[in-house]
Amino acid sequence: MNMHQGPTTPRCPFRIDPIAADLHGENEQLRAIGPAARIELPGGVPATSITSQALAKRLMMDDRVSKDPRRHWPAYNNGGVPARWPLAIWVDIRNALSTYGEEHSRLRQLIAPAFSPRRVRQLQPSIETIVDVRVADLAAQPEGAVDLRKDFAWLIPLQVVSLLLGIPREMEETFRRLVGANMSTHHTPEQAEANGMAYYDLLDRLVETKRRSPGDDITTHLVGLHDKGAVSRKELLDSLLLMVGAGHETTMNALDQACVSLLSHPEQLTLLQSGQVSWDAAIDETLRHQSPVANIIIRFAVETIHDAPSGTTIEQGEAIVINLAAAGRDPLLHHRPTDFDVTRAARRQHIAFGHGPHYCLGAELARLELRTALERLFRRFPSMSLAVPAAHLRPLPSFISNGHQEIPALRAGAVSVPHPRRAGRQAA
Repeated sequence: MNMHQGPTTPRCPFRIDPIAADLHGENEQLRAIGPAARIELPGGVPATSITSQALAKRLMMDDRVSKDPRRHWPAYNNGGVPARWPLAIWVDIRNALSTYGEEHSRLRQLIAPAFSPRRVRQLQPSIETIVDVRVADLAAQPEGAVDLRKDFAWLIPLQVVSLLLGIPREMEETFRRLVGANMSTHHTPEQAEANGMAYYDLLDRLVETKRRSPGDDITTHLVGLHDKGAVSRKELLDSLLLMVGAGHETTMNALDQACVSLLSHPEQLTLLQSGQVSWDAAIDETLRHQSPVANIIIRFAVETIHDAPSGTTIEQGEAIVINLAAAGRDPLLHHRPTDFDVTRAARRQHIAFGHGPHYCLGAELARLELRTALERLFRRFPSMSLAVPAAHLRPLPSFISNGHQEIPALRAGAVSVPHPRRAGRQAA
């Protein structure tokens, strides 16, 4: 494969840091190799990282690129991938994230009803209530720093996903823990295997709960399809796994990164609070600047691909990682790409929600959650600030999930309003 090497090119293949201690610094080194850089994933698995947004878009639209390891990744079938690979859950699954052609279309259509425009509109009042309660709970905490990750960014998407899937309240905390554990990429094979088994046990419990007590939710819908023979048990569980992870982790990281970026740029937050710039602009600039999924794994070349515009050749059977975080900071598309700027004209030029046939079904729902959460958080706490410099925040130990371990923030100058739960009880 042609990789456009320069005089200071890093070693090849480039070994990916499993804890992503310096995600963007690593991406700059990959970009120096070229638009397609040979990398080594945890477990010694070789792949190609796509850092060019234009090349990434072409590959995501190309029928010669598959997401089905069973059909198109020789290493997966001939022993080239370790039997207890720490990232196995990302390729062993059988859902819209890991299939190709007609199978992908079929499994994508199974979950599409959950994200229809009508369903998203129906969820808006519930999302507003969830956000209002979370904001009020932040205000009610004792003086000192609050953790915007744990008590705000993490909880809102989780509760919205629970509404969609009909997850009982008593299961939410376990889902919260296991989603995070399976997104981490630093675990030993034994830890990763245990996390995966615990996750599937929880999904089994959810399915049996909905079979006993069906509701107006996507889990009940999928269970019904399974019982009619339309989907296998594995497709049922893995479709639920996809919806919980995609609906929770991605929106949570986007909200996390938006809070950190805006609190680090108070002059830009002022533009939003005054109405000079829309909250949608801040959302898109966050998605471009800090893609909530840093790397999406894995795609495979169905046949050898020669990409003339980039001068890149990807061999048949080669594993492909779309580096969303690098693509959002592509210097060929963005002036000063490392700067966070809500007034940036090209802020919508990102692929944080994917592209083409794999564009995220939940994109509009995520935007609704983010818009509601950010607007109401900063209306209630107009003078909020980070309790530590942004550079001191610890990243998640994952090269897939791009967020922080915690976000300590100070709530100076909070606007006083009644707590929605207490107000509701009084009205009742």
